[in-house]
Amino acid sequence: MASSSQLAGRVAVVTGGSRGIGAAVASALLALGSDVVICGRSAAALAQACGWPEAAGAGRLETVEADVGDAGQAQRVIDRAVERFGGLDILVNNAGVGRFGEDLAAQSIADWRTVIDTNLNGVFYCCRAAVPALRRRGGGWIINVSSLAGSHPFAGAAAYCASKAAVNALSAALMQEVRHEAIRVSCVAPGSVDTRFSTGPAADTSWKLTADDVAQAVVDLLRHEPRSLPSYLEIRPARPRRK
Repeated sequence: MASSSQLAGRVAVVTGGSRGIGAAVASALLALGSDVVICGRSAAALAQACGWPEAAGAGRLETVEADVGDAGQAQRVIDRAVERFGGLDILVNNAGVGRFGEDLAAQSIADWRTVIDTNLNGVFYCCRAAVPALRRRGGGWIINVSSLAGSHPFAGAAAYCASKAAVNALSAALMQEVRHEAIRVSCVAPGSVDTRFSTGPAADTSWKLTADDVAQAVVDLLRHEPRSLPSYLEIRPARPRRK
């Protein structure tokens, strides 16, 4: 097993990195010595991230207010990592939105576009921008945070499920395109995670995964020896709520 030290000095971009899974991934990478750029649409959340214990005073965290569903803004995030830290080694595509509880026939076109623009187009735009930078470094990692919803669709979430299924396919195709250039591409597909991503009635969530659980899976992937490419990883609650 490769050591944590191989992440020290690496440059990572984490989209949607100011809260939830993205924040947990960014914090873990900072703690292991990586230089990290996070982006998000909330200036307040990004400002708060600068006060993380892992980031405070270290000069290794850069924040960019950006919507990765826009190609130009996605490019700007990758460019900022190269400008600030000299290159790019790791891209974690985590930014995502969900619209739950409405049948497809009742869903607005605006909501459909919002989900697809962020969850799918944002991954495409960031990957497209990142691959040339990774090639200049001689390789690296792209990890796309998908969802079990991509392979296990459920009612009331057609746009979300479709976007994650497409991310799975995009990741598999890209993996085959760039693996001979030492660029490894993987999908991490969590089940239910206890974050504020979706809202609903207050209930016991102790059975769910935590954002740190998903971050640990991402870090474990990054520690794999170069000869190893775990291209798709599902992570589920060990004891889900009985239905």
